[in-house]
Amino acid sequence: TIVEAHSQNFHLMSMEPQVNESDWGNHSTFVAIKVEVSDTPLWETLSTILVLSFLILITIVGNILVILSVFTYKPLRIVQNFFIVSLAVADLTVALFVLPFNVAYIILGRWIFGPKLCELWLTCDVLCCTASILNLCAIALDRYWAITDPINYAQKRTVTRVLISIFSVWAFSVLICLPPLIGWNDWPQNFEHSTPCRLSQEKGYIIYSSLGSFYIPLIVMTVVYIKIFVAMRRRLRERSSQLPAVAKASEPQLVVSVNRQGQIHYSHDGETTHNVTQFIEQKQKISLSKERKAARTLGIIMGTFVVCWLPFFLMYVILSFCESCPELSDKTKNFITWLGYINSSLNPIIYTIFNLDFRKAFAILLHCPSR
Repeated sequence: TIVEAHSQNFHLMSMEPQVNESDWGNHSTFVAIKVEVSDTPLWETLSTILVLSFLILITIVGNILVILSVFTYKPLRIVQNFFIVSLAVADLTVALFVLPFNVAYIILGRWIFGPKLCELWLTCDVLCCTASILNLCAIALDRYWAITDPINYAQKRTVTRVLISIFSVWAFSVLICLPPLIGWNDWPQNFEHSTPCRLSQEKGYIIYSSLGSFYIPLIVMTVVYIKIFVAMRRRLRERSSQLPAVAKASEPQLVVSVNRQGQIHYSHDGETTHNVTQFIEQKQKISLSKERKAARTLGIIMGTFVVCWLPFFLMYVILSFCESCPELSDKTKNFITWLGYINSSLNPIIYTIFNLDFRKAFAILLHCPSR
């Protein structure tokens, strides 16, 4: 690629399909193209590249650390963490195969990689983002069953069952992303210089994909997390009500003992009873603290998911069906799209920052002293 700058225009010599002689699927010749970026100041372009590249980097590093932690740190090698590994794989794939092309698309102002790669990129985008969201849903269901039916679910949560669940998540994601590749799309027959590389605008597919990728998982996660929160609140109240009973049991006890000669001795065992009771109280307070922290974590998980993805799927549906709605600027669309992508950066932080074992594993992998 040869780039020449003249005034404020960038001329890009690139391997690009010829416009007038070939359609969306057949391209054999390549011509020079001209990309206009004069409307964007240089400082803004460089700032955008730096910020987005940093987000890609932390997404890659964070999710690689999660995957390595589960496989290298023994306390984390438990079956329920396979869901987190699957989530990290989905988010890592987003960072490796989706985000770099999006950065180039934003900076250049048009798609320069040809129609076939556009189709594959969009398919990969839908596949990975859907898998990421559905993995979040699977994690929510796993936590719900573990909390509401701990004894029975512990027996059912086998490696085979978890792997089948993860396979189902990815299989369903394929069913969401595949239809445009086999004809359910409105992609143009002629791929011209100004042709945008965008998701299929077929109204039927928009409903199908948005329901499967976001709205149904959102409803499931909302109901599940509300039930988890209610169950935790109930358990917190039960634990709190037990503390006064334990304190009452700490009163000195009269101990009667008889020796071999038949003599009776009386003594107060208040100190021993007090020590045992103090230990029980401390354990219960620690348990209460952990459950409060878990409830707070659930709120953060759900809040982050909604903040990141709801704006995109509202935009995706509303702009496609509301013809009278004002068109959003490219910058606004890009910001909303990247807000969804940022969820892939935040997932490894949210799902590990509140877990001591993950923090220890990160410290070992990064050769940092753990606290």
